[in-house]
Amino acid sequence: MVEGLIGRKVGMTQVFGTEGETIPCTVLMAGPCVVVCKREPARDGYEAVQLGLVEPGKARGVSKAQAGRFQKADLPPMRRQKEFRILPGGDPPAVGDKVLASLFKPQDRVDIIGVSKGKGFQGVMKRHHFRGGAASHGSMFHRAPGSIGSSAYPSRVFPGMRMGGRMGGDRVTVKNLEVVRVDEENNLLVVRGAVPGARGAYLAVRRSRAPIRIPKPPAAPKAAAKKKE
Repeated sequence: MVEGLIGRKVGMTQVFGTEGETIPCTVLMAGPCVVVCKREPARDGYEAVQLGLVEPGKARGVSKAQAGRFQKADLPPMRRQKEFRILPGGDPPAVGDKVLASLFKPQDRVDIIGVSKGKGFQGVMKRHHFRGGAASHGSMFHRAPGSIGSSAYPSRVFPGMRMGGRMGGDRVTVKNLEVVRVDEENNLLVVRGAVPGARGAYLAVRRSRAPIRIPKPPAAPKAAAKKKE
């Protein structure tokens, strides 16, 4: 069984639970994906498959080396590719097999990996959640970072000092999101919560590697045994 697949973010919406509560959700276009090649333990040292995302239109920006691999597998070129592990259980997929949204079921737990939105150059209050200085008139210290090092010794700024700079555009993994609904006909997944990236961003959806364990309800207390008179 393949651990996950490639998808795209469609947007956010909301669904209603069984008790009428509002659940914020994200809709994902999960697949369709095709197995491009396999990694075998005897040759590569690990077991995995490389999936390619099937998209409408002609793939652009495919190098000659990649085009040769697709030609060897008798598949059309695909621009988006990613490797996923093989989980125990089920038959291992072969080259050319499809991986669809039916890989997941409602109430499954998934990890979603993507690139966060870019925010440009930001200050320390937004980038690192600094409190800032006094907001009173004349303080002249409102959103500044404060001291960044001593002047006499060591007379330099240490590496890693939290300062203003470019924010966003980072690889983000959101863990343990619940799959609310699965639309197998349209390859759509509805997951609970928000995921990184803007609309149309490419994402990797995989089974959660550390799923949340739901505690079992406490057992009913046993009736006290009657004492013999």
